[in-house]
Amino acid sequence: MARNFSASRRAYNGVMRALIYLASAIVVALLVFLLCYIFYRGIPNLSLEFLTSEESVRNDTQGIGPAILNTLYVIIATLIVVLPLGVGAAIYLTEYATNRKLVSAIEFATETLAGIPSIIYALVGVLVFAESLALGKTLIAGAFTLVIMTLPTVIRTTQESLKTVPLSYREGSLGLGSGKWHMIRTVVLPSSIDGIITGCILSIGRIVGESAVLLYTVGMSMRMQDFFQNGLESFFSASGSTLSVALYVYAKVRADFDLAFSVAVVLIVITLVINLAAKFLGKKFKKK
Repeated sequence: MARNFSASRRAYNGVMRALIYLASAIVVALLVFLLCYIFYRGIPNLSLEFLTSEESVRNDTQGIGPAILNTLYVIIATLIVVLPLGVGAAIYLTEYATNRKLVSAIEFATETLAGIPSIIYALVGVLVFAESLALGKTLIAGAFTLVIMTLPTVIRTTQESLKTVPLSYREGSLGLGSGKWHMIRTVVLPSSIDGIITGCILSIGRIVGESAVLLYTVGMSMRMQDFFQNGLESFFSASGSTLSVALYVYAKVRADFDLAFSVAVVLIVITLVINLAAKFLGKKFKKK
């Protein structure tokens, strides 16, 4: 069929293909340039002491150890809450809900909430969790606020992934005698694990890169919190900056861009490691 195209059609197809390749090359080049520049500026200032120690004016030391731990704590706490809620809500909307008008309204609401600026969620976190529930500026208040912010993303990505599972898979499982939940658990969820992992990765990206919400709900403390000694109670009373907040402090407040680029390198590495781990676990679950 391609041989029967006119010369003008072949020329048009060639130009469009070249533009697509050019756009892809520009995007890749920009990404490589940004990564190379960040690593070029940030790696020379990285050291084991900087990564493991805490900031001390008296000892004249700089460190982001508390920020790294706080970031991991907030990520884990947020995912523990948002993944069951988001995946469960998506399963209900896709597999159980029969009122299509209600489902459409909820889908529209989740899409709207996913596009709301994060500063709005920060104000909600301050009013609801920090003040109304008297949690104050703590890590748990920040985690709960991030749950609300990332929940629409998890619901929509999971729901769209569930919709891609062929109806014949469901009919075949039910025809073999499976119950509704058994069919969902053994057929639908394994077939849509890629979408669930995608929602998890997108949520992690928003959590790691979020600063406005955490500035208002968690605070800017650079102290090391000893959760292993004090237990989970300190998680409800401790405040501390995450890596994104520390990046803001170094770049905006102190204008120390060398250390800011070092924090950016750590952020990129942590995000990459978590995303690769999520992909690996997704493949493992899919094989099972």
